[in-house]
Amino acid sequence: MKKSTKITIFVLLGITITAALGFYIWSQQTYKATDELHQLVTKNDYTEQDGWYEFEQKENAKLGIILYPGAKVEPIAYGYLAKQLSLEGYYVAIPKMTLNMAIFDTNIAQEMMDKNPKITQWVIGGHSLGGVTAAEFAANHPEKIVGLLLLASYPSDNVDFSNGTLQTLSIYADRDRVTPPKDVLADQELLSTTAILHELQGGNHSGFGMYGEQADDGKATITNLEQQNRIVNQIAKWLKKFD
Repeated sequence: MKKSTKITIFVLLGITITAALGFYIWSQQTYKATDELHQLVTKNDYTEQDGWYEFEQKENAKLGIILYPGAKVEPIAYGYLAKQLSLEGYYVAIPKMTLNMAIFDTNIAQEMMDKNPKITQWVIGGHSLGGVTAAEFAANHPEKIVGLLLLASYPSDNVDFSNGTLQTLSIYADRDRVTPPKDVLADQELLSTTAILHELQGGNHSGFGMYGEQADDGKATITNLEQQNRIVNQIAKWLKKFD
């Protein structure tokens, strides 16, 4: 092998390693749950084991909800939503994702379904990139999912529910600049005929969790807690169709 070829290989290898290391460091710079979240949700409200946060306030839940976090958002940042929905009688689970990105763990929901065979109905959903990934899981496992929950999110172009009847709730916010309403509405044709779309007035992207401000997002005109409660109310109302 020529010396110049060896140098080229080492240079390319160095670039690859540097890029991979840079991505790893970036992926670990997560959005952490706010102090307000930790005041509203304590460790008595959930169990944390095997990479999952599990919320179950009432025993023998018949419907389970799996929420995929947004990119680089720590799972517990959605703990208030999970706690409130569990108080409604549902089992709610939020997974930790590889490199804090749901796209690396598309099928992780199956793990929780296998663990809870007594739960007969499952809704899968997620925030932002988590919703995109949840939609992919739902499309690939139609026999296991009764509902899809999209929070500031929409399916990728290769996922199409338009010919089916999967119960779907899509919630978006008018001041979201990360996933603006026009993007959600542009892809509503990919949703099923039973899909319900709801716009939150005054809300923004980061308000779908409780993790503080997010880069490039719009400014909300309602408090984070108000947005969270509005989201819970919409989801709880929608979930009654599965009772």
